[in-house]
Amino acid sequence: MRILYVFPHPDDESFGPAPAIARQLREGHEVHLLTLTRGGATKQRLSLGLSIEEMGEVRYREMLAVERTLGLSGMNVLDFPDSGLKEADPLDLEAAIEQEVLSVGPDVLVTYPVHGISGFHDHLICHGVVKRVWCALRRGEGSAPRRLAFFTFPETADLEGGPHRLQASAPAEIDCVLALSDEDMDAGRKSLACYETYQDMIREARPLERMGGRAHFELFQESYDPPLTELTGSM
Repeated sequence: MRILYVFPHPDDESFGPAPAIARQLREGHEVHLLTLTRGGATKQRLSLGLSIEEMGEVRYREMLAVERTLGLSGMNVLDFPDSGLKEADPLDLEAAIEQEVLSVGPDVLVTYPVHGISGFHDHLICHGVVKRVWCALRRGEGSAPRRLAFFTFPETADLEGGPHRLQASAPAEIDCVLALSDEDMDAGRKSLACYETYQDMIREARPLERMGGRAHFELFQESYDPPLTELTGSM
């Protein structure tokens, strides 16, 4: 099947989802990535003496390394304003996401949950516009992905410490749990290593250690107890 992940920033795909992506690719699924910004507004640029545009180009090159490392089926990086999605016209965001969805034709669409994990406003807006696109397409003539999923952390995860205050999803909200192999986790570590300008933050955030060897997803307007063990299960 075909899966499309949509996130606002470079590294969002690697701060947790990468091992799940590696497993899905290993199992023969097509996995595509859409990133809404080039991430140039990060404070990391100040220590490097780079402008927003220059930092965006650095992070884009790091994303190209991620694409090669994971072996993604396709990747598209847009240039909406990093840390400025709240000021962007939501209709423009929706149009760009819809265009990618129609181009890729995924069976499953994945983004952040309503709390955005970190609570950062770009994450929250990404959740809202992706969900709006999916719902609008569902009202059309069969052009919508069959499933909308949200990558998340469970309440049992160790979310204390690190650069951000992280949020989790309640057990009843989690509908899919993927067991990740050592090979999958190693792919996630290699993906994170591509972000050479972010290594200090990665060490502090410990995203893969927090996962406990599993990737968790909410499924929009679906409920499974016990949770599915495949993101494409029961489709």
